[in-house]
Amino acid sequence: MTKAIAFSEYGDVDVLRPTDIEVPAPGPGQVRVAVRAVGVNPLDHKVRSGSMAEIFPIAFPHVGGYELAGVVEAVGPDVTGWAPGDEVFGALMGGAYAEQALVDAEQLGRKPASLSWEEAAAIPTAAETSERALDVLGVRAGETLLVHGAAGGVGTVLLQLARARGVTVVGTASEANHEHLRELGAIPVAYGDGLAERVRAAAPGGVDRALDAVGKGGVLPLSVELTGAADRVLTIADFVGAAEHGIRFSGGAEGVESYHQRAYAAVLALHEAGTLRLPLHRVLPLAEAAEAHRLSAQGHLRGKIVLTV
Repeated sequence: MTKAIAFSEYGDVDVLRPTDIEVPAPGPGQVRVAVRAVGVNPLDHKVRSGSMAEIFPIAFPHVGGYELAGVVEAVGPDVTGWAPGDEVFGALMGGAYAEQALVDAEQLGRKPASLSWEEAAAIPTAAETSERALDVLGVRAGETLLVHGAAGGVGTVLLQLARARGVTVVGTASEANHEHLRELGAIPVAYGDGLAERVRAAAPGGVDRALDAVGKGGVLPLSVELTGAADRVLTIADFVGAAEHGIRFSGGAEGVESYHQRAYAAVLALHEAGTLRLPLHRVLPLAEAAEAHRLSAQGHLRGKIVLTV
């Protein structure tokens, strides 16, 4: 048995409770990982609340957590390239809020010794989402990309990958995070009333494409106005708004496996070059998962919330 944090019904953070679970031996294509750190994402509290039930069904009891860093304990019979003792990070479809977890070998990356467990756990979701979003949007070098929610876990990584592609990034964030965005090479603008005018002032040549990573504030119609077409806008956070405004939504279900290794390689290349920044908004023990969910739901993050195991 291994200790975990799970919930047996949808609800507020008080449905999260410590429990013991059985983690079986890894099957074909799987690796069992001793978890050291877990990344916390908006998906975590949305799944727990039940707001994602129609598009992200789960079985109870459910152990949350969709990215981790840790040490390989055992590998499935057909797995090559990984061995017990390897330090890894990777993505999974739940189960990371635990001392041990099963991960598909294809979704693992090798953790450099120069990355902390907490930093490594902040990579998988943000990297895969960023690489996928940039690809789906078709952003090209020399273009200007507007990112709503640029200071969060995904936004922070996405703007670094976009800058590496030669893309100019205008990012919305609270005033407190503007210097943070400047340090990462983005042009910060404050959200709220008058946003369109501030974006036009920041990007006098116009905005070519827009990404919504925050899912609130009525930014989708504004983004269509600024870019000139709905097909130049993508949301990863507002499924309902996307349908309402004829905008594409990308939640990761479509071809998700194909982006992980590309995304990991892109992020690790920045790390090797010494330019990658992975700010951590808060680091909490796994036992404080409820507090992590509260903080995540409040928004206004600078980087990623991480739980340590």
